[in-house]
Amino acid sequence: MKKFSDNSKGSKGFYAALGISAVMIGSACYFAYDQSEKMTDNLTAKQIQAEKEQEAAVDKRVNDLPKGTSPAYRLTTPNTTTAARSVATAPPVETLPAESIIVEPAQPVAEEIPEEAEAVGASKLANVKPPIENFGDVIGSFSGGELIKNPTTGSWQTHNGTDLSAEVGTEVYAVSNGEITEVTKDSIWGVTVVLDHHNGYVTRYCGLSDGLSVQQGDMLVSGDLIGTVGDTADIESALAPHLHIEMLHNGSYIDPMAELKK
Repeated sequence: MKKFSDNSKGSKGFYAALGISAVMIGSACYFAYDQSEKMTDNLTAKQIQAEKEQEAAVDKRVNDLPKGTSPAYRLTTPNTTTAARSVATAPPVETLPAESIIVEPAQPVAEEIPEEAEAVGASKLANVKPPIENFGDVIGSFSGGELIKNPTTGSWQTHNGTDLSAEVGTEVYAVSNGEITEVTKDSIWGVTVVLDHHNGYVTRYCGLSDGLSVQQGDMLVSGDLIGTVGDTADIESALAPHLHIEMLHNGSYIDPMAELKK
């Protein structure tokens, strides 16, 4: 009986020790878990507090700006990788070959007009002289765009010049300074000379004789001899001998007598 009692006491002691160990292990686990939770809570609280302080500091810097100061802007660090990539991928500059470059040719310089033809640039005829001596007997007037009957052809047409009565062989003169720009023998108007005064005015002499005293390119002054009255203008052959003279201003026909009698 005594031996059984000793064994029973030993068993109770073992289970008691086992239970105490379990309680201690559980307490240790709980303590470790509790401490971990507290540490996590402390870290979270510190992070939240730090973020609040940072936001408060930013708000304070912005709100403390003096009146009239421009609002604060957040500066950002440039993305050096993106910038480098943009530079690296920039399209190359196209270089044209030398042979494809067009060079404008040099413009010719206007030939200087001699002093004796100094009417160039004038707004009116300078130093006007009569085209023939004793002119004034008009046998055909300027029509000003109206149609009149041509006594030679019988047709109705405009008469763009003035017919001045003159015998064949009568000398014809330059009415003002200018340049002979055209000398032709027209099938209708006969021997024709064009005198450009280089100021918007142009004078045409029609029905002249052959054997002129001028040629294309000559520079004349008022009163210079051009030629003589002829009978070469077939379109006016029914009229008495005369000089047919026309005058244009800026490309439009005008009455020659209005200029010659000024």
